[in-house]
Amino acid sequence: MTDSGARRRWVVVPVLVLVAWLLVRGGHAPESADGPRASPSGASPSETGPTGPAAAKPTERAGTTPAPSVPPATGPAVPSNGAYDPASCAAQVRKHAARAGIEPRLLMAILYNESYKPHDPELERAWQRYKPDAAFGIANMHRAAFDETRQRHGLAGRRWEELPDDRDLAIEAAAWHLHDLAAMLPGHRSAPYTTDELLALGYNTGSGNMLAFARGARPGSQAQSYLDRLHANWDKAGKAVSGRP
Repeated sequence: MTDSGARRRWVVVPVLVLVAWLLVRGGHAPESADGPRASPSGASPSETGPTGPAAAKPTERAGTTPAPSVPPATGPAVPSNGAYDPASCAAQVRKHAARAGIEPRLLMAILYNESYKPHDPELERAWQRYKPDAAFGIANMHRAAFDETRQRHGLAGRRWEELPDDRDLAIEAAAWHLHDLAAMLPGHRSAPYTTDELLALGYNTGSGNMLAFARGARPGSQAQSYLDRLHANWDKAGKAVSGRP
């Protein structure tokens, strides 16, 4: 998930990352010696830092691992410049939301929330070399969240490294992750948030924080900013999934 700090970092991308991206596009970028650090179990897909109570911290894993090969994408081709409008994914959003039993409007609104940065596959990988715990794909999913989701929902043959190139897979994984978050919500809640709002907060900050918010905890500034953007994108998301102009 995202926060204002992450948004600023993508507006002014470090020079080293841009250089790495250019090298990657030229086919001469060196592989990182360190493998990506794994996030803790239950971590949110796109979380870049604690935004609420009991937020989990990434767990560093020492050692060196070779960069994995990435299988060919099975979803629609990704434009080389990474530019896209989430509305162009409306068909995939409707399909995967229906299969996962979640609201397509919520899934689309989250894609809009996560579209604050360019989603060029090579740029994402260059950024991941600079920041090993970065998220991948148009839904900004971290490795731990993807691995938990794929093990539960028939995605065992798929890999987190495929997300930058396969938008259909990114949407499918996000839909099932929201499904799992929904299953955790208690029937009785003392908070004034709707189910969709709590699921968006869970997507952004992790399941532990989501449950705390459901019990009445107040979101921090970063989580509140994510919720505000969800509200701002809500009408646009509804039009996108319905096909209305």
